[in-house]
This record gives sequence, C-alpha cells and structure tokens, in this order.
Amino acid sequence: MRITTAEPAHWPLIWPFWRDIVRAGDTYTYWPDTDEATARDMWMLAPPSRTVVALDDDGRVLGTAKMNRNHMGGGAHVASASFMVDPAAQGRGVGRALSEYVIDWARAEGYRAIQFNAVVETNTRAVKLYESLGFAIAANLREGFRHPELGYVGLLVMYRML
Repeated sequence: MRITTAEPAHWPLIWPFWRDIVRAGDTYTYWPDTDEATARDMWMLAPPSRTVVALDDDGRVLGTAKMNRNHMGGGAHVASASFMVDPAAQGRGVGRALSEYVIDWARAEGYRAIQFNAVVETNTRAVKLYESLGFAIAANLREGFRHPELGYVGLLVMYRML
C-alpha cells in the first residue's frame, strides 16, 4: 500500500465509495444526499490542508483521508482529519495506515494535537482504532447524531496530543 497526495484524477475513484458511505448515514455528519460537486469541494482540500489516497499495487484507491487545521487563530495549532475506506478494502489495515500518516503529517507540520470533532459512538471500529493510536475521548455529546437505524446516539470528540 502506498499513500500519496490525492490528485484530481483520483476523485472519480473516491466518489463511488464516498457517496455510498455517506448515503448510509451511519458514520458521517454529511448530508446523505450530498451531490458529487459539493463532496469533491469538501474532500479535495487545497494546501496547506491535504488530501491523500491509499493505493494498492495496481493503483486502485483503497481509502482516503483529508487533514486540515481544526480551528483558526488561537486554536490553529490543533489539526483535524477525516477518513474513508472503501468497504471492499476493509480489514486490510488501510484505516490504520491512513491514521498513522495523518499523525506523522500533523507532527511534521508543527501541530500540537489532533482533534476529531464528530466520531459516531456506534462506529466502534473507528473508535477502537483511534484509541489504539493514543486518541482519548474528550466528550460524548449524548444523542448528538441521528443514526438511521439506532436513533439518537452519541457523537464523540476525540483527541491526541503530539
């Protein structure tokens, strides 16, 4: 697996799984009916932010991450990130590789911490992964997310100091 900067040519390979994950409505706070142009604008970030893809040996996009400053001004030293892994590639370490990449990127860019603003508590695979990488739960906004099957569930704020 190789992680590299996402290029415009990668977007058509990201969009199908991005769309399906978001439409499922159980892990992200994006509107399930987000159109492609809006999704591309939200995901494909310009410097100094960054969007990357994880590619297999054949150049297939296995997953993607976007990383950016979480806040401006006095909070500009805290990074944030979002991740999406193609469901066909789950269980192959893609999420872990992307998460480790983000940690390294944030540290190299001089950030002091990483904060994830909205991790759905029922996304237990993501929560477990982040905790294994040293992230802690700072807060649980009870009923902060409306899950399509489970109703209102918690929305976690997770962080890791660098």
